[in-house]
Amino acid sequence: MFRTRFWGVRGSIACPNSHYMKYGGNTSCVSVECGSDLIIFDTGTGIRALGNYMLNEKINKASIMFSHTHWDHINGFPFFKPAYTSGVELNIFCGNLRQSDSNIFDVLSSQMKNPTFPVPIEIMQAEMNYNDFLAGESFLLNPDIEVKTTLLNHPKGATGYRVNYLGNSVCYITDTEHRIGEPDKNILNLITDADLVIYDATYTDEEYPKYAGWGHSTWQEGIRLCTEVGVKKMAIFHHDPAHDDACLSAIDIKAKNMWSGSFIATEGEELNFKKNILSGCSEIEFGKFDNLL
Repeated sequence: MFRTRFWGVRGSIACPNSHYMKYGGNTSCVSVECGSDLIIFDTGTGIRALGNYMLNEKINKASIMFSHTHWDHINGFPFFKPAYTSGVELNIFCGNLRQSDSNIFDVLSSQMKNPTFPVPIEIMQAEMNYNDFLAGESFLLNPDIEVKTTLLNHPKGATGYRVNYLGNSVCYITDTEHRIGEPDKNILNLITDADLVIYDATYTDEEYPKYAGWGHSTWQEGIRLCTEVGVKKMAIFHHDPAHDDACLSAIDIKAKNMWSGSFIATEGEELNFKKNILSGCSEIEFGKFDNLL
């Protein structure tokens, strides 16, 4: 099994509002299942439901990959029930802190200290292994799972990831800012021929000039990158809080007119990667799952 699930697709701040029900209001959290191995990208508010899923399915091991440590990507971690559960093993990775005086443990523990949280990180019962690395490094989770990374253009840095598993690949590219007319070579090298790219599409090309320097990209730039290097599908991700359901539905139509391989990342949606027996090629099947809120 190779499966990607969207637990949180929003950027900046959660949007618990009736105008955000179609695509979802929780902040960034995506899971990738490689056989029996679970990989989690970011711990925004969407991770609360993923934690319930893990406990319900008795999944007692996961690898958590942080793109970076801005609040919308970490503020669900204190509400992730498996972290409080004895017998659970969490291997935590972050690629943008080693060049500073901080590390991923410091960041996760600091948000759980007084006066901002009632209990400290030490109350968590899971076995947690903290791994800081430099964006651009590659490593194996096991002989079948290769993780490649790259540095992204975001204030204080962020890390883009590529998971290769038995001939299939998923890339997680958020948060990153492009330069107009200058395709990001780091990203192009990482996503070449990927089956799925999850891309920071916070803005549109029309909106972008107002937010230059804020560290985010556009769905149009994502499509330009993906179509240049043979990507099969691109998920428009990290939705701006100003983009409600009506706005995203309009973007979906425009994006599909530009490239049929694009789609809006939606909370509760899953993508299953399967080999076509006749052609030998990989195919992606879309489905829905119960997010166990």
